[in-house]
Amino acid sequence: MRKIFILCITLTVGLALFTGCGPSGEEQTDKTEVPATPKTTKTTFVTIGTGGITGVYYPTGGAIAKIVNRKKDTYGVRVTVESTGGSVFNINAIMAGDLQFGVVQSDRQYQAVNGLAEWKDKGKQEDLRAVFSVHPESITLVAAVDAGIEDIVELKGKRVNIGNIGSGQRQNSIDALEAFGIDYNSDLIAEGIKAAEAPGLLQDGRIDAFFYTVGHPSGAIKEATSGPRKVRFASITGVDSLLAKYPYYAKAKIPVKFYPGALNTEDVDTFGVKATFVTSAKVPDEVVYAVTKEVFDNFDAFKKLHPAYTVLTKENMLEGMSAPLHPGAMKYYKEAGLQ
Repeated sequence: MRKIFILCITLTVGLALFTGCGPSGEEQTDKTEVPATPKTTKTTFVTIGTGGITGVYYPTGGAIAKIVNRKKDTYGVRVTVESTGGSVFNINAIMAGDLQFGVVQSDRQYQAVNGLAEWKDKGKQEDLRAVFSVHPESITLVAAVDAGIEDIVELKGKRVNIGNIGSGQRQNSIDALEAFGIDYNSDLIAEGIKAAEAPGLLQDGRIDAFFYTVGHPSGAIKEATSGPRKVRFASITGVDSLLAKYPYYAKAKIPVKFYPGALNTEDVDTFGVKATFVTSAKVPDEVVYAVTKEVFDNFDAFKKLHPAYTVLTKENMLEGMSAPLHPGAMKYYKEAGLQ
């Protein structure tokens, strides 16, 4: 009897342990088969095309990237900056999908959307979209004092850099010269080098003057005016007919306070355009919205990132644009009461 009783107790306990473990084991199996799904955040990488590293376009792209990247985890947008050949290159690269944003001159934006100048054969760039304007840019003519150039009309017969092909400043140079009856092909020795290289060539005596469409102060202009060869800013006046012909130009002055090495003692008359920030209709609305919102929501901080921005207001950053506004930018402007 004792053996039978012990056997029964053993079977009962074993059965209880078996049935008790069963559900727990199945539950553990279920947890293994259906693991928790990890959350993932997709990052969209975008690139801003700028210009030469000594101009204002490059730091402008850098300033925008710096502000937007502070919220890269919020928006899932990571911005990088690329030094490029300038406005024409940036527009073409944006249209080709190689860049997502670019800093371009307002005149080049106008020409691209209207199928003019470099886009005469390509036709209207209908997918080009405006985001906002940035700083004003002056057509700046820097000349060596020993070349005897005080005004644009004295450039005939001189060796002058008018800018590289693909840059906005090249067409500005040509427009300025033509306004005074100067043919760059026959009336002067025209060089087509990048603006960043011109100050060194001027100081080395290899050119007499150079044009540069740029916001002030500019690192390149500081370089040109700080060397042993004395230089001055040559004036460009009497441009009323030019302004009437091209609505994207306006009168401007070069502030000499930024360039103590120049011979000028008073601000110099010239004309200019605006730097604008553009994109493509194919760039997603949420990406453009994020970029626009961060720049405008951090407006005071943005203005401090470069001296050329001191004249900016939120209102004038919506001026000087010819292309349609991107819907992502428009969404923010409506929210902020700017449209």
